[in-house]
Amino acid sequence: MKPIDLARLFLLAALWGSSYLFIRIAAPVLGVLFTISLRIILAAVALGLSGAIASPFKLKSRWQSYLLLGLFNNVIPFLLIAIAVVNLNASIAAILNATAPLFTAIVSAIWLKESLNKRKAIGLVLGIVGVTILVGWSPLPLSASVIFGGISALIAALSYGIAAVYARRRFIHDRVAETAFGQLTSSSILLIPVAFATFPQTLPSLEVIFAVAVLAIACTAVAYPLYFQLISNIGATGAITVAFLIPVFSLLFGNIFLGEPVNSGLIFGLITILLSVWLVINPKQQK
Repeated sequence: MKPIDLARLFLLAALWGSSYLFIRIAAPVLGVLFTISLRIILAAVALGLSGAIASPFKLKSRWQSYLLLGLFNNVIPFLLIAIAVVNLNASIAAILNATAPLFTAIVSAIWLKESLNKRKAIGLVLGIVGVTILVGWSPLPLSASVIFGGISALIAALSYGIAAVYARRRFIHDRVAETAFGQLTSSSILLIPVAFATFPQTLPSLEVIFAVAVLAIACTAVAYPLYFQLISNIGATGAITVAFLIPVFSLLFGNIFLGEPVNSGLIFGLITILLSVWLVINPKQQK
């Protein structure tokens, strides 16, 4: 793995890890579904404007592919995660979300015939273990709502895996900004009804407007081209190991900016996660 791709991976994890800070500011005022929808729609507008200035994007001939990518990488997982967080606590939701790289490896093995060697398999399992150590294990009494939330979180992780492999197969030679714009535009079209149905009744404060703007521009419009560049350079499974690193930055930013307590397993969890990422993306194992 090249140093530039390693830098991209950590920058992406930092951007997506910081998104939880801004969601915590915006969602209580605007609602989770409206915040998600507005984030995607504004990100599509931002990327569209950048494309108009630099080099126009050409989506017309491949709109069906972008629609599928947007459905599996944004609409389905975002809505399912919204369901999951209502029915699960934060630690279990984070652990289940960390299964996305495992699902990606399985889908890659089936669809792209990529080998799932022992080293990579150990790395994927270690990543889930590392996230568990990092966030802690807070069991919930088994109930219908907990089961429903757990299934929703797992399907969301599977959806991310399918999207990553699909992007690797379908868009590997495309401009990453164009792929991101196509995905976000198609997602916006699908989410517009959700935005109208959940439109807030109160005017947001400047703090909320700022949080949504950062979510849309930095955590989405900037982040997705990075993600698709990683998929192109190191593969779908390697790129989605970002899911192991996101909780690290989320906890750190929460502690620094919100004064939230840090789990005592932070250091050990971080070491385990870094080891897992190294095992998955170790270039000696890429055939």
